[in-house]
Amino acid sequence: MNHTFHIPVLGLGYSIDTPLKIAKYGISSVVSIVDDELTERMRKFHSEKNNKKYIPIEKKTEDSRALRITAYLNLLNNLVNQQFEILKQGVFEAGSDLSRYFDLLPDTSSLKKMFTSMLEMTDVEQKKSAENALKSAIKPGAIDVNIMSKVDKANYNTADEYLGDDYTDALAAMRGFANSEVNSAVIISAGLNPRLYTYMEKCAAFYPDPAGQISKSIILKVSDFRSATIQAKMLAKKGLWISEFRVESGLNCGGHAFATEGFLLGPILEEFKEKRTELYLELHSIYHAALTAKGISPEINPIQRITAQGGIGTADEHQFLINHYQLDAAGWGSPFLLVPEATNVDDVTLNNLVNAEQDDFYISNSSPLGVLFNNFKNSSIEQQRLERIEKGRPGSPCTKKFLCTNTEFTALPICTASRAYQHQKIKQLKAQGLSESAYQQQFDAITEKICLCEGLCASAYLKNDMLKPKENKAVSICPGPNLAYFSGKYSLKEMVSHIYGRVDLLGSIDRPNLFINELNLYIDYLKKDISNQLNELSAKKAKYFIKFKEQLLQGITYYQELIPELKRQSNIAITEMQQRLKQAENSLADCKI
Repeated sequence: MNHTFHIPVLGLGYSIDTPLKIAKYGISSVVSIVDDELTERMRKFHSEKNNKKYIPIEKKTEDSRALRITAYLNLLNNLVNQQFEILKQGVFEAGSDLSRYFDLLPDTSSLKKMFTSMLEMTDVEQKKSAENALKSAIKPGAIDVNIMSKVDKANYNTADEYLGDDYTDALAAMRGFANSEVNSAVIISAGLNPRLYTYMEKCAAFYPDPAGQISKSIILKVSDFRSATIQAKMLAKKGLWISEFRVESGLNCGGHAFATEGFLLGPILEEFKEKRTELYLELHSIYHAALTAKGISPEINPIQRITAQGGIGTADEHQFLINHYQLDAAGWGSPFLLVPEATNVDDVTLNNLVNAEQDDFYISNSSPLGVLFNNFKNSSIEQQRLERIEKGRPGSPCTKKFLCTNTEFTALPICTASRAYQHQKIKQLKAQGLSESAYQQQFDAITEKICLCEGLCASAYLKNDMLKPKENKAVSICPGPNLAYFSGKYSLKEMVSHIYGRVDLLGSIDRPNLFINELNLYIDYLKKDISNQLNELSAKKAKYFIKFKEQLLQGITYYQELIPELKRQSNIAITEMQQRLKQAENSLADCKI
């Protein structure tokens, strides 16, 4: 891997076809395969755009979800390979895609150095030989996919009969990936799903061939070392190898935010660094025994990478994480929402993001999953939500039903963002005879939920002029809080150059270090959680808060001890960081439990 960054999954539609835009340059990205209606429509769009035959896979077709996902991934794979072959056949001249491939690489890359050296050659034969060597050494970026393991809705036929475990959303999506032609990885996020892991054991693509090669690898997105170990062991016992632990900040990231119990990114990465070899050996022992029991004898030891993502904003931070924690790469997500060459953000939303203030990005309870969700105040779906409340019709029509989990009022699960659910819940609320303030508080909590199934796809449809008549055009977008410090529309070259320190897109903007940003997010989260529990603070919850606070204080101590190393490896303002850590410590001291 020549690049030291990847683009994580961005909502549903924002990175749905990112590989078609950047994979030919050797940059890896992640596609969400949660929404098979989206993948099917994007398959039609890109098939027609590239003069490929398109045969629709209807929703009523047996196993349509898996078949649609497989077909879309196969199309992506085919088109990326086609683009890459055209790139390789190009010439080394200014502005060509071939030269751009090497221009985008970090200056420390051996390929970049070979490229620079080749440009300076004067001997024709020597230069031709160097050009051929460079063309042979490059490869496209990976078309990785993301599955939220707990977004695993049960599915029923037209007679409301359960189709069986193999046809739940997560398992069908996994089958769609496993049956595809892409040689890439599935990123499993959003927690542990034993049923999904059991299904993966049946998929031959995850096992090594006689030469020890695995065509489909597994990446585990985690927020702490303990949960990573537990899940990795479960999979290793089934003969499934984790090729990468992708450590994500609990709160300083985009999309859903899974807050840890006060464990901060720095200390978490330190634990991975200290225990990396020990973890590898333990997992490999379990994995090897499981494969042996299955009659599989791999000839080579599998690799295991560790990467991190969430809130990285400068080249200094990027390089420090890689150097100090011995990471293999780092993820840059939300900033790429401002790069039209790489992602699908419609013009209105893009302009709103460019002109946004820091307070416009906030952590909300708007997700129907009941998990914290990074929201954007100026999104059109937020405006639509308020308009519907004003008209006395809160909630959304539920057309896709991916997040239907609630059976409080119905036999079959419905979504808490739906009009059907909110109507029943508000009716129930009115019957309780609450005070005006208590009623309003609960009313706001009910109606805060938004439709992510449509909202996270709308921007892709708008940008590509794919919106159907009468289809909802309200956009939901979920950038991480770090996006507040970026305020422009950038080219791919500008953003990549920023990551590698060739340009500075932030200039003189006053932006705290990523560790400080995350720390403050956790302190605010803790204070808000405590204030919400003051009237009914149980002993169990009080114990949780005390542990949470202790972890944050330990994190502050860790960062104070890390300052000399930060000073040695980066241009960080040491005095300012010391002051911010002291402020955080004082803020926690004022936090009474």
